[in-house]
Amino acid sequence: MKHRIAVIPGDGIGKEVVPEGVRVLDAAGRRFGIEFDWKAFDWSCEVYAKSGRMMPADGLDQLREFEAIFLGAVGFPGVPDHVSLWGLLIPIRRGFRQYVNLRPVRLLKGASSPLAGRGPADIDMIIVRENNEGEYSEIGGRLYRGTPEEVAVQEAMFTRKGCDRVMRYAFELAMTRPDRHVTSATKSNGIIHSMPFWDERFAAMAREYPAIRTDQYHIDILTAHFVQHPDWFDVVVASNLFGDILSDLGPAIAGSIGLAPGGNINPEKEFPSMFEPVHGSAPDIAGRGVANPIAQIWTGAMLLEHLGHPEAARAVVTAIEQQVEAGEVLTRDLGGKASTTDVGRAIAARI
Repeated sequence: MKHRIAVIPGDGIGKEVVPEGVRVLDAAGRRFGIEFDWKAFDWSCEVYAKSGRMMPADGLDQLREFEAIFLGAVGFPGVPDHVSLWGLLIPIRRGFRQYVNLRPVRLLKGASSPLAGRGPADIDMIIVRENNEGEYSEIGGRLYRGTPEEVAVQEAMFTRKGCDRVMRYAFELAMTRPDRHVTSATKSNGIIHSMPFWDERFAAMAREYPAIRTDQYHIDILTAHFVQHPDWFDVVVASNLFGDILSDLGPAIAGSIGLAPGGNINPEKEFPSMFEPVHGSAPDIAGRGVANPIAQIWTGAMLLEHLGHPEAARAVVTAIEQQVEAGEVLTRDLGGKASTTDVGRAIAARI
């Protein structure tokens, strides 16, 4: 079976880890009879600096013909973060209705958590982040710029459709996992309109899934519980902002953000989904060949799962698990001395 995949290495370490993700996916393809037709796009902050655009005006039309997008990272010094994000990632996420941001968090054998006494059985959760609305809206503006009376207004947007569809995805996902447990992140004691509405929709969805155990926490105490009680959590559903925060905290307690995969999912497959690691472009280590490619490689496993190749996806994750547990060829964030390419080649060889 052949799949057309758009590749956007992007900025910083994205250009280093994406080739290793492609290497491992090609290895999985050879083993499982899957062929990839890769097409690379150089859209990045470097392109923005030359052209004033992160991607061409017809960028979405160019991507529409692909089954999925394999993205490295976006962002680099000299280009404001809001420019790089709103010039590439958010238009893709919204234009292709990638309303689920899916981020698994697992402590692998061989990796060390900064939390004392915690092992792999204690940290195994999936964060389901609403990805199209919530706090990341374009509603608002600024008045009286540069004066003492300057005002900035930012509005959040929560729709019943938007809440229900991401919550339903979380509940359906929980039905496939042993714990059958969904936690909701909220802040309804302080955010008076949108968060009580979120809570109401969560309660309504829970009534449709009586087999699922549920609870909810305000975001402030929830971050504390992630650190003190990570074993409490299975599937966590959250708004755009809260999910963004939790899905960085989760990998941090699981040993390294360099291990954290992610997917921007259009569950109906009406449009391409986009797969990107959580770690960002890491300009402080870019170009040195020391970035951990495992998050990008694991993101490739999520891509395989989405394309309907669960066996190949499991093979990639198993190779990652074996590589980390062996502890011999790892990058420095995991206590090793290997290069980005060394790790990619080692994992590909295991497949």
